[in-house]
Amino acid sequence: MKKIFILAWLILVWGNVSAQHGHEPDKSGEHTEKQEEGFDTGKLVAHHLSDSHDYLFELPFIHKTIHLPVILWTDKGLSVFSSKAFQGDNEGRVVVTDDKGNKFVRIHEVIYYADKVGGHDHPSVFDFDSRPLDFSITRNVVAIFFVFVLLFVVLYYTVKGYNNPKKLPKGLASFLEPIIIFIRDDVAIPNIGKDKYEKYMPYLLTVFFFILFSNLIGLIPFAPFGHNITGNILVTFVLATFTFIITTLSGNKHYWKHILAPDVPKALWPIMVPIEILGMFTKPFALMVRLFANILAGHTIIISLVALIFIFGSLAVSPVSAFFVIFMSFIELMVAFIQAYIFTILSALFIGLAVEEHEEHAHETSH
Repeated sequence: MKKIFILAWLILVWGNVSAQHGHEPDKSGEHTEKQEEGFDTGKLVAHHLSDSHDYLFELPFIHKTIHLPVILWTDKGLSVFSSKAFQGDNEGRVVVTDDKGNKFVRIHEVIYYADKVGGHDHPSVFDFDSRPLDFSITRNVVAIFFVFVLLFVVLYYTVKGYNNPKKLPKGLASFLEPIIIFIRDDVAIPNIGKDKYEKYMPYLLTVFFFILFSNLIGLIPFAPFGHNITGNILVTFVLATFTFIITTLSGNKHYWKHILAPDVPKALWPIMVPIEILGMFTKPFALMVRLFANILAGHTIIISLVALIFIFGSLAVSPVSAFFVIFMSFIELMVAFIQAYIFTILSALFIGLAVEEHEEHAHETSH
């Protein structure tokens, strides 16, 4: 059974990569030119790991493009249309005109005003004067909705397993119970404290299971899975921001005193206070980058290993490629759990530092 599963997994991966390798139609001799240039691994990796306004439903030798709604806030108000209007173009060649007269082009999955990018091949994504605010339902947004639904179903049936107090939980409930107890006893209580951990448990469990489920579905190489959710820095930025907000709002007077009036000679305050304030932001920044970099690196390696078959243009390379892909997949399976655990325990640690009582205060209270 295990061998059948591994073989099926490899067929799915290879089918998706081969489909992507040849998914564009032949236009004006472009196909011949691409063959001469060779296989573009960078483009393949970017396609699978970047966000998109189109949802490519991929199965072996089957790929169906689902056009998602583009929602833009422009100088003339709200603009909504289907991504089909771009006709698959991602190089700024197709100009889309909405019902308000706005003209848009899409370059590397970023939408710009057509009259403001001019002849620039690669306009900066930070040039906000040249682009509208983009609130589109992208591929990653669809994947996040899918994770939410999956979480709801799993946790609903987990809670349902405890409806009868006379029976021991079974199924999903019995599988998730040790994980939840582990988060409580080994993450929340040691870092936040036995008297304060309860109100932070919903957040810690939510962020743990969201990251874990997002990591796991990214390892399944067929639709509706295979998404690079936590390998997107905007997603990890939002998660880290939640931890930052909760930590900041939970800070007691001792926490703020340590930052704004540290226990050092006042002559050193001009140096120490900016460092402490900077430290408030470096903690969530480290959370954001650590999760993003680890997940992105793993996905990139796996896709690149599969691409070796096309780079060398020979099936003789496939056994070597398959071996390393399987090896890396097992590593990534461990990383999926480890990164969810690390993000959760560091979040608990930062919250614990913000709510812990000062030793002198605790000593005075005891007297």
